[in-house]
Amino acid sequence: MNTVNIHEITLGIESFGDDKAPLVLLVGGTTMLSWPDALCERLAAGGRRVVRYDLRDSGESSTTDPEAPAYTLRDLAADAAALADALGGGPAHLAGIGVGGMVAQVAVLDHPSAFSALTLVGTRAVAPGPPDDDLPDHDESTMSRLFACPMPDWTDREAVAEFAAASAEILGDDPVAARDIAARVWDRTPGTAPPVHMANQMGMVFSRLDCTPRWRERLPEIDVPTLVVHGRRDRFFPVGNGEAIAREIPGARLLVLKEAATAISDAAVGAVAEAMLTLGQRTTGTARVRPPRNS
Repeated sequence: MNTVNIHEITLGIESFGDDKAPLVLLVGGTTMLSWPDALCERLAAGGRRVVRYDLRDSGESSTTDPEAPAYTLRDLAADAAALADALGGGPAHLAGIGVGGMVAQVAVLDHPSAFSALTLVGTRAVAPGPPDDDLPDHDESTMSRLFACPMPDWTDREAVAEFAAASAEILGDDPVAARDIAARVWDRTPGTAPPVHMANQMGMVFSRLDCTPRWRERLPEIDVPTLVVHGRRDRFFPVGNGEAIAREIPGARLLVLKEAATAISDAAVGAVAEAMLTLGQRTTGTARVRPPRNS
C-alpha cells in the first residue's frame, strides 16, 4: 500500500508487478478492493504493472465530507489522468468498475492523451439516477429487497460484513466473497464516523456528485481500444447498459460473463484478465495521431 499526492489530495494506491512494465490503472468503485486480488495478480503475471486506487472519500484516499462532496465527476476523472502521469511510463490502460466505470469514461474523453486503452466493467454511460429511456434501469424487485434490508451499525465490523453478504446474495454475487471484502474495506476505513464507513461500503457519495454535463453522446469520440465487460445476471446495471456502451464506442469489444452479476467472480478472473491483456497488446508500438478537437 502507498499514497500519491495530486491536486492537493492524497490517493491510496496498491501496485502489482514490475514498475517498468506497461501500466494498467484500475479505478476503484469506490474502493480499490472492487478489483479482485486474483485479477491484479493475473495481469501482473501477464507483464503489466497494475495499480489499483481508492476514489476520494474512500479507503486510503483523502476523506473530507462524504455527505457533501466538494468535487465533481470531472474532478475524479482528472484525478485518474494526473495519477497516470504521476506514475509514469507513458499512456495507461485505464479500467473502471461500477461507478468507477463512469469515472473512466469521462477520463478518457476529457484527457485522451493520458490513456492507451479502456476497460469498462459493470457500468453504464449515464450518471446515477434515472437512466435514458432506451437503457434498462435497476431491477425493481431486486432494489425492493435491497431497500428492505435494515442498515447496519456502520461502526460494527461484523454487522457491516453481514449486511454486505446479504446484499450480495440479493444481487446474485458470492456472499462469502462479499463478506470478506466488506471486512477488509472496514479495516481500511479511516476513523469511526458512520457516514465515512457507509461511503466506503456503498459508495453513496456518488449520488451526491455533480455529474454534468452528460457524456453518453461523446462516446463515439473514444478512439482507444476498448473492452466492455458485463455480467449477464447483473440486476443493478442490467447487461443492456454494457451492450449500449459497446455499440456506441467505435470498435469496442463486448465480453458478457454468463454466470456473473455485479462483481468479477473467481471463475471469471481468467477470461477478464486474458481479454484485458489482449486489448493491451493492440496498443503496443502503435502511435495514435489524434485530430484536433473543437473547443
